[in-house]
Amino acid sequence: MNSRTRIITVANQKGGVGKTTTAINLATALAAIGENVLVVDLDPQGNASTGLGIDREQRMVSSYDVLTGNAGVMEAAMETAVPGLSIVASTLDLLGIEMEISSAPDRVLKLRNALNEDGIPYSYVLVDCPPSLNLLTLNAMAAADSILVPLQCEFFALEGLSQLLETVEQVRGSINPHLGIQGIVLTMFDRRNNLANQVVEDVRAHMGDAVYDTIIPRNVRVSEAPSYGKPAILYDLKCSGSQAYLQLASEVIRRERRLRAA
Repeated sequence: MNSRTRIITVANQKGGVGKTTTAINLATALAAIGENVLVVDLDPQGNASTGLGIDREQRMVSSYDVLTGNAGVMEAAMETAVPGLSIVASTLDLLGIEMEISSAPDRVLKLRNALNEDGIPYSYVLVDCPPSLNLLTLNAMAAADSILVPLQCEFFALEGLSQLLETVEQVRGSINPHLGIQGIVLTMFDRRNNLANQVVEDVRAHMGDAVYDTIIPRNVRVSEAPSYGKPAILYDLKCSGSQAYLQLASEVIRRERRLRAA
């Protein structure tokens, strides 16, 4: 792996918080500003793969093959319609992966070991996790430099966040002491909703600088884009959701530069 490669895991054990949407649109935005980016789809549902236009019949070599050691990352990586953006696609085979690798002594290090291959040319690897804290998510955390947490602006947001942060601490204490929090991004924000505004205040009060300045609004065009096999930035660059993801990419880059300079 390129020593400059940064691995960011996009994780939240709750479904429907904009995790996959964040992963593919952030990856697209990073590619748009000249970074060479790989998305690794670790969700058996394969929504990141579909959202980047990879049909199921095209997924001949997948993240399942990478985790089982049957293929290397570069064998599995497929180019997308976005210049500079590739993906290791997911298939339903991942549903059985826990049983297959659970007895292996390196079961939580499968992804890390695969990404340590020589000759991986990406500046950023974004890992999209399933909406649960299982062996796939632990593999993603073990491989990552940092975690990016999408958080929906809803009532139980902080409750779910505390559970995820506990898991991050456990991973840091046992298998990846260098794991950091890249940031928390508030998603599906509706400014007309008083509860959403209250959630933003509460999360910022509890988490401080960990929360990105950029907030991702609830946006119809962003919701429509995956059904066309496109990230929102490709589907409608001018919509408020796409513009927000471009801003988020700028923030991520700024944070990464500060981390590297530290």
